[in-house]
Amino acid sequence: MEQYSSMITGTGSAVPEKVLTNDDLAKMVDTSDEWIRTRTGIRERHIAEDGIATSDLGARAAQEALAEANLAAEELDLIIFGTITPDMYFPSAACFVQNKIGANNAAAFDVSAACCGFLYGLDLADNLIATGKYHNILVLGGEILSRITDWNDRATCVLFGDGAGAAVVQPSDGKRGIVGNYIKSDGSLAHLLNMPGGGSLLPPSKAAEDPKSFYLQMEGREVFRYAVSCMGDAATTIMSQNGFTGDDLALFISHQANIRIIQAIAKRLNVPDEKVFINLDKYGNTSAASIPIALNEARKSGRIKSGDLVLMVAFGAGFTWASSLVRM
Repeated sequence: MEQYSSMITGTGSAVPEKVLTNDDLAKMVDTSDEWIRTRTGIRERHIAEDGIATSDLGARAAQEALAEANLAAEELDLIIFGTITPDMYFPSAACFVQNKIGANNAAAFDVSAACCGFLYGLDLADNLIATGKYHNILVLGGEILSRITDWNDRATCVLFGDGAGAAVVQPSDGKRGIVGNYIKSDGSLAHLLNMPGGGSLLPPSKAAEDPKSFYLQMEGREVFRYAVSCMGDAATTIMSQNGFTGDDLALFISHQANIRIIQAIAKRLNVPDEKVFINLDKYGNTSAASIPIALNEARKSGRIKSGDLVLMVAFGAGFTWASSLVRM
């Protein structure tokens, strides 16, 4: 029998107004709309204007999620923000969101798990609510990847976009909730996807020596291979742990990175196309924002109904991978 400690009571998302299409990119680097679409499934992405910070997008998403949950910001106990592109190294982006939405009674901190940031945060929120100490938690995933993208590197600049998503997590009503979460990592593979510059190893004082170290760097073929394997592991593990198969799912929400990866995992789970949610054609890879943006759009568009079983799976730098099974 399914048992829950917490449930998602509201979701929200926010993306910048500016849209960068594949045709726009073709004017910047040696690529084409056809090349990008056939290899990734991406048609366009949203790019933040100068002066917009990750916390700005997070605050917008948070306000939408709070409104749906019928919860005032002052009632939040905790804010967890999954991001690798915070406003600054410190304070956390979560603290900036706290101030912007007026969540004066909440503690706030960031989680750095790359594209898995939201699902790592969701797992943490679920367990914290289970202790009985916390009752109203805001979990965010947000990125402005355009600020760490090398726009002269056609292998990476076509992939990423900016955005944020949010979910309010509260104690379960006993009829629905988070069935289970699964998180994992392998730090031995960190060299395949990272941003070397900016930390204690290559501090900002070294920027002039290697400017490209302050951009996202990726070994695409290797990342693809591990993404399929690790997300497949996350998906099948959480399903088998809870006694479900692909037939039980109402919707499969994968990290929106590459259409081929999503299709490969859906096939492994035996999930038909009509149960697979896709929006990467509009947003590209928004890292930690990917899952919560997709979850919000799926709910608002009617793809998810009360009682539906939804599987969410992500993979990111670290390497990290995660899955969450939710009865909506």
